[in-house]
Amino acid sequence: MSDHYLCLHGHFYQPPRGNPFAGDDLGVEAGAEPYRNYNEKITAECYAPNASLQNFEMISFNLGATLARWLEANAPATYQTIVAADRANVAKWGVGNAIAQPVHHTILPLQRTRDKTLQVRWGLLSFEHRFGRQPAGMWLPEMAVDLETLQVLHDNGVKFTLLTQSQVNGANSGSGPYTVKLPSGDRLAVYVRDEWLSNQLSFNIQNLGGAGRWARGALAPLRRSDSRLQLIATDGETFGHHHPGEEHFLHWLLAYEAPSVGFQVTSLARDLRDHPPTQEVEIKEYTAWSCQHGLGRWSTGCECTPGDTRWKGALRRALDNLASHIDEAYHEFVRSLGADPWALRENYLRVQLGQWTEAQFLNETGLGQLKTQPAQALLDLVRAQFHRQRMYVSCTFFFEDLDRPEPRYSIANAVRANLLVTRAIGADFSSSLRRDLAQAVSNKSGKHGGQILDDVLAWAREGSA
Repeated sequence: MSDHYLCLHGHFYQPPRGNPFAGDDLGVEAGAEPYRNYNEKITAECYAPNASLQNFEMISFNLGATLARWLEANAPATYQTIVAADRANVAKWGVGNAIAQPVHHTILPLQRTRDKTLQVRWGLLSFEHRFGRQPAGMWLPEMAVDLETLQVLHDNGVKFTLLTQSQVNGANSGSGPYTVKLPSGDRLAVYVRDEWLSNQLSFNIQNLGGAGRWARGALAPLRRSDSRLQLIATDGETFGHHHPGEEHFLHWLLAYEAPSVGFQVTSLARDLRDHPPTQEVEIKEYTAWSCQHGLGRWSTGCECTPGDTRWKGALRRALDNLASHIDEAYHEFVRSLGADPWALRENYLRVQLGQWTEAQFLNETGLGQLKTQPAQALLDLVRAQFHRQRMYVSCTFFFEDLDRPEPRYSIANAVRANLLVTRAIGADFSSSLRRDLAQAVSNKSGKHGGQILDDVLAWAREGSA
């Protein structure tokens, strides 16, 4: 049996889109033709073919909560095949091959501790709901990392995460696993992806001459190194959507070609169980896998997003200010009921997952005795907390301009959250939100965020009509 291992991890994710005032219906998306929207298109090109080829059984993977919810409702056979792949690994190896992901794909190092913790716990709840077990690992959105985020993972029972080579110092023995010392003195296991191998598949797969040739030319020579494990990590959509037809490359690589050149194919959870870490690395805080400029892409802008990027900082400040107002109002109201506002907020995801009705939510959290008016106000406030979390989805800040669907979706969720608070307790933060948003200006259209807010209000009226 070979003592060299290959793990390929696929990050499968689609951001929330659509109209948050109309149940997030994606509708018709330009560019997705002949499909109605990109979720349908990518399912046909990637998720369904990879499921049919049983590729999900051979890889390590995370399935973003937004995508999982859409697949469950709109492509149930593909969804069930993906979930069954993890169960097959549990049955065969004693551990699954799926790992969790924070629910809203938020750049965690840029968030407050309480929000980091919520995103992690919601991610764990979502994973348990779909896969029926607790995950060993968690994918960090954009691999964005700081020590506090790793501490939050550890404190919530997560055993490992993935980073890329440029985010660590001291990864001298391949992909690991390694340990990172946390602020508490505890340790978390970290796997380090091979950037060269990963980028070969991510960006050049159609020029590699097929899985066999690549395995012989790129993988086979690595058996002469001291590296026990080679980790490739990339967007799962690489295989079939970004590169049409390359789901077959993935299948042949893992089913035949990697074993033929002396590599056992494994998953990260199985590898961690069988090969506990013996070496330590240091992380480079406030870095990500998708931008060499730290976390500027999601805060103030960077060279990856050309033009005047001051809109990013202005938009983030507007959202932060609104979040503070909403949190203060929520905290005061829930405390007046004698309840824990943050534990209550955490449990609300069970309603979003369909585990509880709203009536069950009130009963299970000890608030079933509330009269109709305060009960409705409380439900509106926790719904507002859900949409206030959605404001920070990473793609809001990823691209080059304010006047795009991604920032507009974020502003729409801000409006939705504010309207719910207004309905609940009469507090209206729209004036300060409009003032703050006006500081964010589109390079493309010249619109400022206040004007986009007005567009969204019209959208809200259409969605509630």
